[in-house]
Amino acid sequence: MLNVKQLRDYVVRPVLRELDAHSEAAERLMLGTAAQESRFEYIHQIGGGPALGLWQMEPATHNDIVSNYLNRKPEMAAAVFRASGCAGFEANNLLKNVSYACAFARVHYLRVKEALPSDLDGQAKYYKIYYNTPLGKATVHEYVQNFKRLVEPSL
Repeated sequence: MLNVKQLRDYVVRPVLRELDAHSEAAERLMLGTAAQESRFEYIHQIGGGPALGLWQMEPATHNDIVSNYLNRKPEMAAAVFRASGCAGFEANNLLKNVSYACAFARVHYLRVKEALPSDLDGQAKYYKIYYNTPLGKATVHEYVQNFKRLVEPSL
């Protein structure tokens, strides 16, 4: 498992600041999402599924973000490139570049109009609705448990 404090300090926080999308709540949401999605262990979906990176984003979601959000927001696209060191959008970067994967997970949440909750239960519900989706396998309870087990002890 990754050192969660180092992931926060050297990846999540700098990426969120570069995207001009930083807050303590955003940091916690990004860490909670990674804890839920990959347990800070897996960079490719177990069982051969398509999800990639610590935030387990599917290439179709990545491509939708590029086509329907970043292509219309050149300043944000440039910030993603600065934050990740990448020069182009490629779904495989989610697997190869942790800063790119973090940036895309945060941009995914930026497309949500509802305000980002600051409390753990609110963030778990937010994650379930907007990241995992109501049809996904994750539960609010599981998110909370993974956050308490994998994130809180490191912070």
